[in-house]
Amino acid sequence: MAGGDGGGTVYVTRLLTDDAMAAVAALGRPVVAGREEPPTREDVLRDVAGAVAVVATLTDRVDAAVLDAAGPGLRVVANVAVGYDNVDVAAARARGVVVTNTPGVLDDATADLTMGLVLAAARRIPEGDRFLRRGTPWVWGPRMMTGLDLSAGATLGIVGYGRIGRAVARRARGFGMRLLATPSRSRVYDADADGVRFAELDDLLAEADVVTLHVPLTDATRHLIGAAALARMKPTALLVNTARGGVVDTEAMVEALRAGRIGGAALDVFEDEPHVDPRLLELEQVVLTPHLGSAGDRTRSAMCLLAVRNVAAVLAGDPPLTPV
Repeated sequence: MAGGDGGGTVYVTRLLTDDAMAAVAALGRPVVAGREEPPTREDVLRDVAGAVAVVATLTDRVDAAVLDAAGPGLRVVANVAVGYDNVDVAAARARGVVVTNTPGVLDDATADLTMGLVLAAARRIPEGDRFLRRGTPWVWGPRMMTGLDLSAGATLGIVGYGRIGRAVARRARGFGMRLLATPSRSRVYDADADGVRFAELDDLLAEADVVTLHVPLTDATRHLIGAAALARMKPTALLVNTARGGVVDTEAMVEALRAGRIGGAALDVFEDEPHVDPRLLELEQVVLTPHLGSAGDRTRSAMCLLAVRNVAAVLAGDPPLTPV
């Protein structure tokens, strides 16, 4: 990946994995790199100046102002994420800037975490852990902390049957769950469709014991799960979100949880990340993790390396590997 046509820096907004940072250095261009923590808006507008390539993360807003601050030499924005709602793609295209993302490499890690959250919420694992850490006196009893038996024919409703949704389905089959899914634009092969019944969202919400979200955040999906959608769910149903926080209307979800209109939630993403609505912290039936969907060692490395390889391809005059 070494070499280049001279001129322009590679701006990396946050430190990537060690192997990815080595790959950035091997591009043979001056590198401007941020720290491990997110940069401020002022940092980005300053450090992007003169960049020929930007490697951004999902926490970095790359809009027209950032693109203009980079200058006319900017050729590619490589986002270290599958979602790219943080990048103004239209503004980039208008300026001739290629935008790439990192699909595929994090499917299994995100599906693993999704099933972990399903199990955690269904079997009340974090609640049991907190119960013991508080030193609460206890003796085993037939009614003690019972939850949802996934293997007793529980129905998993997968909203968004793309790469990650299909990976979740493969895992859920191992638990003997019934599978419902909303149709996806992605091609579904016969093996992926095995045992899956496709349904419209309203029907899925009404039937599923667990609803798990795997759609990108767009204008069409923002607050897809709002008050009306939550009202269609079973009062015992669990909501799992490892997609984007904005897919769920937080206010409506909190109200539904407090009123017992749904049974619980497991959330890895939040509407105003990194802020977490403090009311969620008070609810025993809610499991919370800090955006860990892709947080496997190998997965994060693969994501970062794919972003750098996209940069290398564009700077070499080749098509990007995973363009948006």
